[in-house]
Formats: sequence, structure tokens, C-alpha cells
Amino acid sequence: MTQTSETVTYSLESVLTRIESKIDSLQRDVNQKIDSLQRDVNQKFDSLQRDVDQKIDNLQRDMDQKFDSLQKDVNDLKVEVTEIKGDIKTLDQKVETMDKRLE
Repeated sequence: MTQTSETVTYSLESVLTRIESKIDSLQRDVNQKIDSLQRDVNQKFDSLQRDVDQKIDNLQRDMDQKFDSLQKDVNDLKVEVTEIKGDIKTLDQKVETMDKRLE
């Protein structure tokens, strides 16, 4: 059994056209993969941004509540100080009255 060699000839134009077609196909694949990767990255960034925004909002809400609570405590203390000052003034007057009686 002997093999005969056959020669196939292609024109340079057809070979170049096939090569160009393969390059174009590869370029489309690469572009699609890059686009897909970009979409995935954008979605992940968007998701992370939403998470960060939500955490910042929660932190701001907590800080506002704590500030409001502290402000209420300060106001309560001011009222109590005013009441104590009034009590001290009343006691001073009573002590003065007692001193005058003792004189």
C-alpha cells in the first residue's frame, strides 16, 4: 500500500481571507468577554455602593438617635439644675428668716 501525495493549492487571497475571518471571530469573542466582565464588575460595584450607602444611612440614623437622646438628657439636667437653684434660693430665704428670729 503506497500513499500518493496530493497537492492542494489555495490562492493567497483565500488563505488571507480565512486568517482574517478567524482573527475577526477571535476579536468578537474577546470583545464579548470584556463586555461581560465589565458588566459583572459594574454590577458588583453598584452592589457594594448600595451596601456602603445603607450602612452609612444606618450609622447616621444611630448617631442622630444618640444625639437626640443626649440633647434630651442635657435639657432634663438643665431643668433639674433650675429646680435645684430654686430649692437653694428657698432654703436661703428660710435660713435668713431663721437667722432674723434668732437675733
